[in-house]
Amino acid sequence: MDHDKTGCQAPPEGPILCINNCGFFGSAATLSMCSKCHKDMMLKQEQAKLVASSIGNIMNGSSSSSGNEPVVATSVDVSVNSVESKIISAQPLVASGSDESDEAKPKDGPKRCSNCNKRVGLTGFNCRCGNLFCSEHRYSDKHNCPFDYRTAARDAIAKANPTVKAEKLVKI
Repeated sequence: MDHDKTGCQAPPEGPILCINNCGFFGSAATLSMCSKCHKDMMLKQEQAKLVASSIGNIMNGSSSSSGNEPVVATSVDVSVNSVESKIISAQPLVASGSDESDEAKPKDGPKRCSNCNKRVGLTGFNCRCGNLFCSEHRYSDKHNCPFDYRTAARDAIAKANPTVKAEKLVKI
């Protein structure tokens, strides 16, 4: 009787099952759904809002939107499902464009030693001269390497140890 005077409704007598019949309990705060079903529903609504706004931008011709702007919408129309199916059918066309660039790469053959032409696979050694060698020919004296190690070492030392000169003192 106190509820009639205040206008409040009495709480339900037992726990409420999720309206999606997933077997979990729902609450009034999540629209009588369990937390997982409520989160899924919210994600679907956000995706539908984004799709509707992007289609609206495309139709209006304004392609300058950065996509970071918040979208404010209160209801989702039934026509969004048809828009989603059109976008899904357009996605493979975009993906096929990126696959073509991967196919344009020439496929390398088996890696071989530059000196004896032996297959080296993953165990090949790259020399500073730019060639690939097997374990027998990996050292510079074994494959007559044209790379000048002495000059490269001198340059590295000179770069690592710059000359330090103090300013000359003016004599009084």
